[in-house]
Amino acid sequence: MSFSHSFSRRRFLSFASAACLLAPAAWAFQWHGTALGASARIILDHPDAERITERALAEITRLENIFSLYRDHSEITRLNADGHLDAPSFELLDCLAIARQAHRVTGGRFDPTVQPLWRVLADAHVAGHPPKAAQLAAARRSIGFEKLHFDSASVELAAGQQLTLNGIAQGYIADRIALLMRAEGVEDVLIDTGEILAMGAPKGSDAWPVTIVGEVEARALSGRALATSAPFGMMIDAAGQVGHILDPRSGTALVTDIRQVSVSAPHAALADALSTGLCAAKDVTEARHLLRNVKDAILESVQTSADAI
Repeated sequence: MSFSHSFSRRRFLSFASAACLLAPAAWAFQWHGTALGASARIILDHPDAERITERALAEITRLENIFSLYRDHSEITRLNADGHLDAPSFELLDCLAIARQAHRVTGGRFDPTVQPLWRVLADAHVAGHPPKAAQLAAARRSIGFEKLHFDSASVELAAGQQLTLNGIAQGYIADRIALLMRAEGVEDVLIDTGEILAMGAPKGSDAWPVTIVGEVEARALSGRALATSAPFGMMIDAAGQVGHILDPRSGTALVTDIRQVSVSAPHAALADALSTGLCAAKDVTEARHLLRNVKDAILESVQTSADAI
């Protein structure tokens, strides 16, 4: 499947979230909507659930004004336009710190500075011609998370750099909603912002049942987050050879047998970033090797091209 003029990464996220939930019990309060363009859901058991959920929705909107590439005045949009951002929010700095951790443990396979390359390839496809060599070369030179500098005063991009936090921000939003829920005294809630975070359990159960796309058996999830990435879930070239997750180390399309990666961790942002980065592993063995030193993170599932045969 390749995308057309109207097909964007946001639309991919809205219909192709890689984990799906079993139907919850009738007692639960449910909200359905979107977060960063992805289909989103909150399910909770609390006598004041509606008011708490309204607070959560306001928090999602606030965070979208930091992380969304599709809002003209979001922090990341202004950072990409100007190359620097003064007085960045705590949430942007916190997310960048988690991104730096994921960049390090994946050996550079997770790298938010890949955005210029993604943009060159996507724009070329929309225009109906191959990307220009000079544009590709410039985009590849800009990649490198280690070139990015950030502290409480500012975020500074290197020449030609732009960021995308689409591989981590959905998980980060789930983490922030979980913090809000805990502050409100909520013990049992399932938060799905494109990545899933489970607290407690539905009434009468020990955990939330969650099923990864492509699997039959439900998994029991409680006190953890689950994130899934599919590198070829959207193609950004007419030939159907370049997936929406690129290899930031080579500046090219991924060369891997992996078709889907699911990672669980105590926090959704880290699980999200790791599942994205591990898509660039050459095989399952390398994915396991990369994750071995990440405390409390589990490689829950890796689906390869052989699984589809």
